[in-house]
Amino acid sequence: MIAVQERGRLREAFHQVLAGGSAGLVEICLMHPLDVVKTRFQIQRGKNDPNSYKSLADCFRTMYRKEGPLSFYKGLLPPVLAETPKRAVKFFTFEQYKKLLNLTPVSAGMVYTLAGLGSGLTEAIVINPFEVVKVNLQAQRTTFTEQPSTWATAREIVRRDGFGMRGLNKGLTATLGRHGVFNMVYFGFYHNVKDIVPCSQDSRLEFLRKVLIGFLAGTLGSVINIPFDVAKSRIQGPQPVPGEIKYRTCLGTIATVYREEGYFALYKGLLPKVMRLGPGGAVMLLVYEHAFAWLQVNW
Repeated sequence: MIAVQERGRLREAFHQVLAGGSAGLVEICLMHPLDVVKTRFQIQRGKNDPNSYKSLADCFRTMYRKEGPLSFYKGLLPPVLAETPKRAVKFFTFEQYKKLLNLTPVSAGMVYTLAGLGSGLTEAIVINPFEVVKVNLQAQRTTFTEQPSTWATAREIVRRDGFGMRGLNKGLTATLGRHGVFNMVYFGFYHNVKDIVPCSQDSRLEFLRKVLIGFLAGTLGSVINIPFDVAKSRIQGPQPVPGEIKYRTCLGTIATVYREEGYFALYKGLLPKVMRLGPGGAVMLLVYEHAFAWLQVNW
């Protein structure tokens, strides 16, 4: 009996991992160009930056004209390589934290929020080295064919700065803040609101209900966590003066950006971020739920 229960738990965990990886892969392939544009806005330093973009449309036009259409997929390989473990960790750990929290006196509504926070912090530790490489690739303004490969970029980062907090794990605290806050809001909002809004017997309306709640969850999470995202891009991206490290810690970077560039600088890249993670948040949850349900029945 115990052996059967153990096999059932392992089977469910495997399905969570596989469904989470599938959700992440679909989302990143659809939404990556907006992530590149978001990073470009976040690493530019005010109006005095000679390479600054005037608007979202100007960024798309300039990149297309000077760097070619493939430039919108710069840095794609690191997140693609990371998406399966990243989203697998995201959804699998969310389910595990949720089970643990259900054994405590925490209210049902807070279970989703705290489980989301835990999954985000765990996810950040796994994904941060890939983020360092991705941001370095996205920041380069050469054409797609001229820029170094993902592997060459990773090797250069390790050769120059090592694996630690100045190298391949640079910006870890900002990544912890970004993912922890996002997942806390994302899962907390989605599951709490989904339980409140009545289900529909019409399959199309039910699908739209989940899409809308997932979109709002992704949008709200993006708006709340973006100062951490800006800090992460500044720390992991090129520094203003080569050879000098201006952006070191998460909170220190947020304070510096606020002091030098104003409050709204902490929300740079918000539009492409929302355009990506609003619909992307809906895509991830729907793909995960459908993939998990299919796996439970067919595998």
